Amino acid sequence: MINYLKSEQYRLLRKKSLHITSLVCLLLIVAVAAVLYYSQQADPNFPYATNRFFYSNVIGSGGLIIIVSFLFNFSLTGKDTGVLKNGVSFGISRNTIFWSKLILTLSYFLFISVIGVCLMIGLGEWLMSGDRESVKDFLIAISNMVPIILSAFFMIHSLKMLKVGEVYIFILMLFFYVFLGDLLRILFRPFTSLQDVYKYAPDALLQDNLLNFMNQTVQFGYQYWIIGALLSVIALLMGVTKFAKQTI
Repeated sequence: MINYLKSEQYRLLRKKSLHITSLVCLLLIVAVAAVLYYSQQADPNFPYATNRFFYSNVIGSGGLIIIVSFLFNFSLTGKDTGVLKNGVSFGISRNTIFWSKLILTLSYFLFISVIGVCLMIGLGEWLMSGDRESVKDFLIAISNMVPIILSAFFMIHSLKMLKVGEVYIFILMLFFYVFLGDLLRILFRPFTSLQDVYKYAPDALLQDNLLNFMNQTVQFGYQYWIIGALLSVIALLMGVTKFAKQTI
């Protein structure tokens, strides 16, 4: 597995599109900070040049982060069927292929995410006005987001390894991480005992996390990790089981 990891790492680091995506994401953070800062300089009464509002751009961008995770996933699970065939023909197990690609893309994604969070905190505390609790609340809100975003990452990886088309993956991501809460709320509205089920949908959890952050009432929530872990386990089990039987 070590040798396969090294070969995949070499392929990953040679992906120019991946580095461009990473750079664009970091530049967008700088651009948002710059816009808020110079807006305040132009108008001292500008109400949004605060670190809490700046941080909320990430807390409220779960959908965008999932799209970025798709682009990271695509770097090693895209149009490389020939490479997969070569690996299997050389005796590399499908489990090794599945987990190696996941480990590498996830590691790179987390690495860039940590850099992005550090960059945001640095810019927010340097350029923006705000309250002392904003950084602590930001880190708590981020910790609540992590399991939900990771579950989406694992689901995308599994679907890509199973050769599901990008359009269908996008539709599934919209269903689970954008519309599921609203659909469950409508579906279970007639049933009193099930009316609160929608609150545990990924999109509802992310929205609640944002509102709590903006209201300065955010707290670490076990429900985020339980739902995230459940979705992650289902996605990975489905992916690794079906990939083991799939024709390459």
